[in-house]
Amino acid sequence: MSSSEEYINGHVHLEESDMCESDGKLFLNEAFSVIMEEILHKGTDSKEKVCEWKDPDQLRALLDLDLREHGESHEQLLQRVQDVARYSVKTCHPRFFNQLFAGVDYHALTGRLLTETLNTSQYTYEVAPVFVLMEEEVLRKLRSLVGWSEGDGIFCPGGSMSNMYAMNIARYWAFPQVKTQGLWATPRMAIFTSQQSHYSMKKAAAFLGIGTDNIFIVQADESGSMIPEDLEAKIMQAKSKDAVPFFVNATAGTTVQGAFDPLNHIADISERNGMWMHIDAAWGGSVLFSKKHKHLVSGIERANSVTWNPHKMLLTGLQCSVILFRDTTNLLMHCHSANATYLFQQDKFYDTSLDTGDKSIQCGRKVDCLKLWLMWKAIGTHGLSERVDKAFALARYLVEEMEKRENFKLVCKGHFVNVCFWFIPPSLRGKENSPDYQERLSKVAPVIKERMMKRGTMMVGYQPMDGHVNFFRMVVVSPQLTTKDMDFFLDEIEKLGKDL
Repeated sequence: MSSSEEYINGHVHLEESDMCESDGKLFLNEAFSVIMEEILHKGTDSKEKVCEWKDPDQLRALLDLDLREHGESHEQLLQRVQDVARYSVKTCHPRFFNQLFAGVDYHALTGRLLTETLNTSQYTYEVAPVFVLMEEEVLRKLRSLVGWSEGDGIFCPGGSMSNMYAMNIARYWAFPQVKTQGLWATPRMAIFTSQQSHYSMKKAAAFLGIGTDNIFIVQADESGSMIPEDLEAKIMQAKSKDAVPFFVNATAGTTVQGAFDPLNHIADISERNGMWMHIDAAWGGSVLFSKKHKHLVSGIERANSVTWNPHKMLLTGLQCSVILFRDTTNLLMHCHSANATYLFQQDKFYDTSLDTGDKSIQCGRKVDCLKLWLMWKAIGTHGLSERVDKAFALARYLVEEMEKRENFKLVCKGHFVNVCFWFIPPSLRGKENSPDYQERLSKVAPVIKERMMKRGTMMVGYQPMDGHVNFFRMVVVSPQLTTKDMDFFLDEIEKLGKDL
């Protein structure tokens, strides 16, 4: 039997490939129309819902998630696209305040679509020539904003991974033998981070084998900023336990309160103790674009490494995170390289220093620079600065309006675009000294959150923290927002909670 007969008898019809391709292109065109209408038109309209809430069992039934033996019709597949769009949360909606990302930038979105369509991996110049050069330039520009004329860096799949890279490079810098000999060749190591820092520090210490017990938690003040005197005390404590202080993580823009640690003071302590200073500026790094607000990260240039997520305040879309290094000795490559000869041949016909993939712990690596580059090209540094300043101005407006209403109480006055507050319903007003006040107050935010989700009017997060019962964390990011949206937010919270 010939190979062609085997294909026919096995029901693999090679002559049908062109027809399938044309069907696919038709589907893509029609699906794109659905995306434009349901997500980018309706999803950005404040009169539409942020989410169409369904309980998990209802949603499973509506989506028909079963994967079957045979494919579905064109019409059924378009309905699938409709359903996914309808029942997903519209993070591009102007009243989505739930996370540290929101809104949509259409130039960045175009970059994301282009990235997905080109479907390449950012590891060698031969398969990603445009993006290798583009990443190099974007990283150079970001480093210059930090204050470094030289250095290194790489795009990572999120801020947690960027922080993990920083910790791993710092460990290699302190104990280079760890790469080949492992933890057996190192002393007990000590990490220092604030009680308000991101939980990725714990994950990084666990993943890298350093251990979460070797993280020394530094106290923060009421605003959420690290207390330098306690950092010094914790370093002394670590040394007394025969641990070697090697890594301190400062935060520029904490997740909940939006606090900024005193970077210059922490840098002084780090230098005196010979430690690597990392700054997790995933959230707050974008203040570097603002002449008015960049004082919040004064001293950032003294760090050894900086994490920064443009997918947060700059609206590039998920994911877009960088780890930047002041180092000029190629630590990133030395620490992570495995010299795979099938990818990183040294006798190529071009400059092999452009094959940057060995700096990463990944092999295949998604292109994350294009969306930022295209958006930056479109609105310029000036446009990004205006975006940051507008978010600050709206957050200040919200706080001022909140202080005029007796149902709202600030957790503390912050310096960033996080606004943390309690809603005090009429039934609790004036009863702060009641023995059950805190318990009753803790139940307010969860009920209001449930009501807003089921109404679909908006989304905002809440949490308890450091002895404070549940409070809301409002985040002002999207450039689509106006003062009317801030007024609506306050009115809606009051409406949802007035009977509690």
